[in-house]
Amino acid sequence: MRLVHLDLKGAAPRVSYLEQVFPLLSQLGANGVLMEYEDMFPFKGELEILRSPYAYSEEDIERIQQLAEQHKLEVVPLVQTFGHVEFILKHEKYQHLREVERFPNSFNPHVPDTLALLKSILSQVIEKHRRSTWIHIGADEVFHLGEGMDSKNWMSHNKGDVGTMYLKHIKEVLGFLTAQYWGLRVLMWDDMLRKISVGALRAPRGLLGTVALVACACPAAVPFLTKYVESGFEAVWFASAFKGTTGPAQAWTPLSYHLKNHLSWLKVMQAVPRLAPLRLQGVVLTGWQRYDHYSVLCELLPVSIPSLAICLQTLVNGGFTEEAKRKVLDVLGLESVQLEQSTCEGRGAFPGVEIYHMVEQVNGHLKESILKALEEESAIKGWFSLYHRKRQFGNPRNMESFGSKVLKLHDDWESFIRDLHAQLDRIYFPDTVEEWMEENVNPYLDQLRDLVRDYR
Repeated sequence: MRLVHLDLKGAAPRVSYLEQVFPLLSQLGANGVLMEYEDMFPFKGELEILRSPYAYSEEDIERIQQLAEQHKLEVVPLVQTFGHVEFILKHEKYQHLREVERFPNSFNPHVPDTLALLKSILSQVIEKHRRSTWIHIGADEVFHLGEGMDSKNWMSHNKGDVGTMYLKHIKEVLGFLTAQYWGLRVLMWDDMLRKISVGALRAPRGLLGTVALVACACPAAVPFLTKYVESGFEAVWFASAFKGTTGPAQAWTPLSYHLKNHLSWLKVMQAVPRLAPLRLQGVVLTGWQRYDHYSVLCELLPVSIPSLAICLQTLVNGGFTEEAKRKVLDVLGLESVQLEQSTCEGRGAFPGVEIYHMVEQVNGHLKESILKALEEESAIKGWFSLYHRKRQFGNPRNMESFGSKVLKLHDDWESFIRDLHAQLDRIYFPDTVEEWMEENVNPYLDQLRDLVRDYR
């Protein structure tokens, strides 16, 4: 299986955009989507507090599944069940469930309310995904586990360590899923298991046979795979990345970096047959949109579609062959791809291509052109400094020498940004558009706006 991960804890696209993207995913070789809803899920009743103001409706969730079915894509919902639960634990209502009171990252596994809450979250999500045969329970990066008082007490009374405590909670979650939803298969990230001994992994029969591990570090995965074989696991998945792993505030996707990531995974895949009975069941192409619920947005989905296309076709063809390259160019309507420069030549014909080109302009020219005008123009430095502007005086003769140039630069960028705003509005909800502008445009354009206001 080749699942494309849609991380909806930031910049969740409108369903009308997914209508355009799903056929593309199918064309490029994906056969599933991993939907990490977080606060975009239409939680009901007691859980309604978890919903974003722009959360998808129940009709939207149904429409997403119809679209997936139409394009032969399996939908796998992802529900975080241990770490990365800031969207839950940031609420005062659930603050008592934190492992460490100050941090909203991870659940305290010793409070009965934790499992009760997880059961109702999982039930609501599974209820709305009756067609799905898989669910992903996350369980990665459980920061500060073992640091809370309850955990310290548990470990001292049970001669246990953080690893056994981690496994205990995961088994409880798996126990609920297997008892309640017969036949539903479970995925989880593997990073927390790497420090746990083979003996501890073998001991709980509750893990083996009920969960498939998704290995996320390449090429470091091979030694861990050997360990998983010794622990009795028979199936494994790999997690590559097509965006969102090169910096929390990354705005432009580095193509060669992500291609190399997939080429490394292909080498690991070639080693799997030597690890029988372990077999490779699938690959998740992760596309992180935020590093956690509190961090800024990284690359928008339309910006990373060329990277996604290259990565998917590399997996399909066993390398970025001429055939893979031709397919990418044909499907995306491009003339060529410059991997090292991370650029594409040609107008392009993929969903959101207008945003792709406009973000390229912002990323490559906005800051540079404004700083150049403000810092390199000697008439501004000499006759219209912050000192002049603060006291509102200046020599009109010298001001006129830079005025028309600065006014034109300002008008050009304002008009460009209005167009970009309109394009973003078509794909994203207002909160995403506002956040992206605040992070990527306003820090520079506001400097120019202020100068023009003072000049006038």
